Amino acid sequence: MFPKVDTMHRTPTVSSLAKSIRVLANMEDPIGRILKKTRLADGLILEKTSSPLGVLLIVFESRPDALVQIASLAIRSGNGLLLKGGKEAKRSNAVLHKVITEAIPDTVGGKVIGLVTSRDEIPDLLKLDDVIDLVIPRGSNKLVSQIKSSTKIPVLGHADGICHVFVDKSANMDMAKRIVLDAKIDYPAACNAMETLLVHKDLMQNGTLNELIVDLRMQGVNLYGGPRASAFLNIPQAHSFHHEYNSMECTVEIVDDVAAAIDHIHQHGSAHTDCIITEDMETAEIFLRQVDSAAVFHNASTRFCDGARFGLGAEVGISTSRIHARGPVGVEGLLTTRWILKGSGQVVDGDKGVIYTHKDIPV
Repeated sequence: MFPKVDTMHRTPTVSSLAKSIRVLANMEDPIGRILKKTRLADGLILEKTSSPLGVLLIVFESRPDALVQIASLAIRSGNGLLLKGGKEAKRSNAVLHKVITEAIPDTVGGKVIGLVTSRDEIPDLLKLDDVIDLVIPRGSNKLVSQIKSSTKIPVLGHADGICHVFVDKSANMDMAKRIVLDAKIDYPAACNAMETLLVHKDLMQNGTLNELIVDLRMQGVNLYGGPRASAFLNIPQAHSFHHEYNSMECTVEIVDDVAAAIDHIHQHGSAHTDCIITEDMETAEIFLRQVDSAAVFHNASTRFCDGARFGLGAEVGISTSRIHARGPVGVEGLLTTRWILKGSGQVVDGDKGVIYTHKDIPV
């Protein structure tokens, strides 16, 4: 799922959208780039080149700014695009689609971007695995689950954004308070907002845990606890650790150490974005190496996991898939590769006359 994908602004203005498009427009052309060049044998040169994926189907809910971001990424990466937006923004989507397609040069053709206006068309489109190469859903967990169960086409995205912040015993507490508050309240509906706060058990004794709880409550955050935190803090017990609030609510739990925090994240997380706050570099490195999420941070808010903040210009969303793109998906995530072999009459013939050198050549 790509719910309410964040950009550098919560409510993008026309000027901020234009700025992100200019970032993409000013990029070096990503299509047909030679990524690697190898001399296989005398007179036989192999090139690994970048290539568009093909035709993308993006199903997104509400926000019409998503249409602008997605369309600009598709054009920059050379992909065909079918867009289906939420009914709430039907008129805005139609106007934005018209503006974008009219701006596309005749040599490319406006039909490279299509707009699907009826929800009834989606089931039929999801059957076109011989035409559509990738589906990217941006919306609710229900939407993503429905699409995944209804198509043979590869689906890129994530179903949940259950992000953790682990406050270690050696954390700088002023820093920890800033990061925890930002991760939760900067934009609670974003998929990169903190949903679970993990706290080292030693912080129960020195009052630090209580300070974090007071700060969150003062900002209007409703708290739920795991078995240990609910008993210690006298807060309601969370019905599940695997829960995405998308609101001013979060789960708190107490863990014994970094190993327990990592185990908790792997058992209950969604492999989206997870953070450790610590001044102990050895502990930080253990966390960064062992947490198998798309984005793993040390002493920085989970809210930084965003295509614009990562310098990608824009994003079609954040992927937790381990195949193909992972994390914020920008232009590179919408490309694949092709192999171009240039010879001078060579044949294999059982490899009898070929001497392979496999020597890398500067690109």
